[in-house]
Amino acid sequence: MDPTYLTLILVAGGIIFLLIFFHYVPFFLWLSAKVSEVHISLIQLFLMRIRNVPPYIIIPAMIEAHKAGLNTITRNELEAHYLAGGKVEKVVHTLVSASKANIELSFQIATAIDLAGRDVFQAV
Repeated sequence: MDPTYLTLILVAGGIIFLLIFFHYVPFFLWLSAKVSEVHISLIQLFLMRIRNVPPYIIIPAMIEAHKAGLNTITRNELEAHYLAGGKVEKVVHTLVSASKANIELSFQIATAIDLAGRDVFQAV
């Protein structure tokens, strides 16, 4: 076999591997989380894809909560709320706003309001 064909096959295989890798493991989202000091591993991001939970919804919400000082909100809670049909971004925005206004609002109450079909931001 000609060495140029072998090189071409290896390069094409490498490109295909990288495309599949970056589809299932959002590396740049992981990097954004690390820079924001949110602790999440590449394996957790991969498993989120397997569970049909979009990391592009959960990770920005985690970053926003962490930057606002709401360190009690976990990835598992956000994933569970998303899988239950809730609006993760709206709940986190509301919790941050409530925290800044010195209104005591727990994550469980905010998610309950959201899952009840009410606008959680207006309820607070």
